[in-house]
Amino acid sequence: MSLSNLGQWFETPRGLYLQAWEQSQFDQRVADIFGFNAVQIGLCGQGFLRANRMPHRLHCNVCRDPGEPGALQAAVEELPFASQSLDLVILPHVLEFASHPHQVLREVERVLLPEGHLLVSGFNPLSLWGLRRSFSGHMGEIPWTGQYLSVSRLKDWLSLLGLEVHDLQYGCYAPPLASEVWLRRWSFMEAAGRHCWPIAGGAYVLHAVKRVQGLRLIMPRWRQLKASKKGMAVVTQKNPHQDSEWNM
Repeated sequence: MSLSNLGQWFETPRGLYLQAWEQSQFDQRVADIFGFNAVQIGLCGQGFLRANRMPHRLHCNVCRDPGEPGALQAAVEELPFASQSLDLVILPHVLEFASHPHQVLREVERVLLPEGHLLVSGFNPLSLWGLRRSFSGHMGEIPWTGQYLSVSRLKDWLSLLGLEVHDLQYGCYAPPLASEVWLRRWSFMEAAGRHCWPIAGGAYVLHAVKRVQGLRLIMPRWRQLKASKKGMAVVTQKNPHQDSEWNM
């Protein structure tokens, strides 16, 4: 299944339910991430960068998927960006439908600046949505054909690449019902799920930061400079000729 088909699925009741939750999570996180260059890869119809205030925000379609006019087309395993050139990368469900998800993360690590940010959304295999996939994945139905990655596995991959998990949130605890009416009836599970089984949400959004060993931010030593100025005393230099006159 391609990401373009997943984009069409986002227009269904189940997709709109998931989209509403993910949009709120991305809006909350990207609003406080600053820099110059941000890229959303895949699902360009979903404006997950809309709350970000960086001057350059780019949407990048996966090359095998038809995308919106004017959007960049790229192979997700070979991103067309210079090394250490991006401050923020968003991967909405890209890893689940990529042939080599670990290579995708390697590329993201390459293009991210030190202390750059990565946001990943995915379906949680340890949930009612993951259970639904186990019964329907072999039938080729959207979105159950993806290779759902557990959070623990994703964390291991990120750790190997020097990407430190900063924040993780689960959501969408209602069963993946096809009817909007039934989804509303099960909406009480949102609050119950967050308190009773928080790691069993149907989807997750993970926020990671690229850490570089040995990198240290150098800041001016304002306090030391201020203290040294206070400790300075004016010393009057004596004139040896003047002293000799008084001693005569």
